Amino acid sequence: MWILHRVEASNGPVGEFCMINLDEIDRRLLAELQAEGRITNVELAQRVGLTAPPCLRRVRSLEEAGIIQGYHADLDASKLGFTITVFALVSLKSQAEESLRAFEDHMKTLPEVRECHMLNGEIDFILKIVSRDLQSFQEFLTSKLTPAPNVDSVKTSLTIRTSKSVPGVPLE
Repeated sequence: MWILHRVEASNGPVGEFCMINLDEIDRRLLAELQAEGRITNVELAQRVGLTAPPCLRRVRSLEEAGIIQGYHADLDASKLGFTITVFALVSLKSQAEESLRAFEDHMKTLPEVRECHMLNGEIDFILKIVSRDLQSFQEFLTSKLTPAPNVDSVKTSLTIRTSKSVPGVPLE
């Protein structure tokens, strides 16, 4: 599998693209790390049929290429007091690039906004928002989201239950 990769400053001229060949071992490494990010290098090497040194080199290469962007803990939001998840559909007054970027930059400053995706069509953005309760969400909505730069309208839907939440991408 070939992957198109934008070169970062440490790898060459910024902005140039190069192709990275992912073989079966790379795909297995990615699948194992996606499923269990805290696995030791020795255990990972055993699972994919390598010794530890080449396994570590491959993982570092995948990190440097930006294919592996980080390692995260999967937290239980409700046990940490965040009992509701809301999806917000946001329409902006202007779709000029400067306006879109200003909105995106503002969303990056709001810790309650866990995901922000620009959409094609009538709605400009969909946001995934977590909150401790309905009252704190209402406060967030009226004091931080609706007065955000260039916001024309916000439609929200409260999540009743989540039947599937799988991070990453399918690798098999």
